[in-house]
Amino acid sequence: MSEALTIPEGITFQQAIEVTQSLMQYMEQGDFTEAEIQSAIAQLVSSENGARGFFVTYLTDDRSFVDQPSPAVVAALQSSPEIVSELLVKNLAMSTGMAISHRRNQNEAMAQGSDRVNRRTVQLIQLTQLPDVAEKAQKLHESTVTGQGEYQLFLDRWGYDAEQRQAIQNAVKGVIS
Repeated sequence: MSEALTIPEGITFQQAIEVTQSLMQYMEQGDFTEAEIQSAIAQLVSSENGARGFFVTYLTDDRSFVDQPSPAVVAALQSSPEIVSELLVKNLAMSTGMAISHRRNQNEAMAQGSDRVNRRTVQLIQLTQLPDVAEKAQKLHESTVTGQGEYQLFLDRWGYDAEQRQAIQNAVKGVIS
């Protein structure tokens, strides 16, 4: 792997964003092999900070190649099923909720960005086929329905109202089935 891309032990969220930005540039330029891409992403998603930084950068990136994840990207995500599943489910919820917030604020450009993150997240969920995703989506669904459970603190922390929780509920239904 290129000396220009090293993934530090105990990577911080901010470092993970910076590493992912560099990785995306290398991917766009064709500077990395599929094996190098897979190795770099697998290292990133092996920690929560690394995975969070990867997803926030990857899912929001403007480059069109993100819309067709390569087998290397999918395999790398499958290498850390627990961390990746949790973040895919939360990204599905957050992008759904934020699209509504942005539209309420008449910010269609931001809403479309949230819609794109949502589409990309759903696609990664479908491609990775991680069993943990369905389980976590079911728990998130229960929290949106009952106002209790494993994801209630998450929903409360982001301040999702009834309309947003209903939309999140509908979004995760597709993942569960």
